[in-house]
Amino acid sequence: MDKIKVLIVDDETLLLESLEIILTLNDMEVIGTAHDGNEALSILEKQECSLALVDLNMKGMGGIELIGRLKSDYPEIKILVLTTFYDDKNITAAISGGADGYLLKDSGKDAILGAVEQIMGGRNVIDNRVMCRLAAIMSSSAKTETLPDSITEREKEVCSLLAQGLTNRQIAETLYISEGTVKNYISSIYDKTGIHDRAKLIVAIKG
Repeated sequence: MDKIKVLIVDDETLLLESLEIILTLNDMEVIGTAHDGNEALSILEKQECSLALVDLNMKGMGGIELIGRLKSDYPEIKILVLTTFYDDKNITAAISGGADGYLLKDSGKDAILGAVEQIMGGRNVIDNRVMCRLAAIMSSSAKTETLPDSITEREKEVCSLLAQGLTNRQIAETLYISEGTVKNYISSIYDKTGIHDRAKLIVAIKG
């Protein structure tokens, strides 16, 4: 099995070194470390990458801008935000920008390694504290209080699987339908709920 190739992006040198040691000892390949988004993109021009661990508040190109660039230029790369910030602005920007996970730096080694495994398996991972903030953001929006009665039984099944963190492909395999049909169901759910972001929809389902 190929090793997970990880790029670490953070402006704290000590943290970079610590994460590199932890990941390497757990059979992952750290392809490089960068202190901001510009350094990260330079590394990606020369190296293949499976997962980017991204801080948000950095000098130079910050994490939010980098997430956007990664989704645009390297859509196959999974993104795990690892930061000390979980204010409304950063949470919303990172998740709506396409981050696959959002952890806080004090989560600990096991939580980080577990998140990497889940994200590489196609699931989304959000720290409980971040999820609480996201739920608070959701509750302030008039459109996102509860799932509407117009949601069909099949759409409810899709929602349940979304809440478990399954990808579209995994949902399709579970329900014995095509991936395109899953996308159609999710699009319909978006329209009926007024929520057009996967992570926010998951919060609404769980809430």
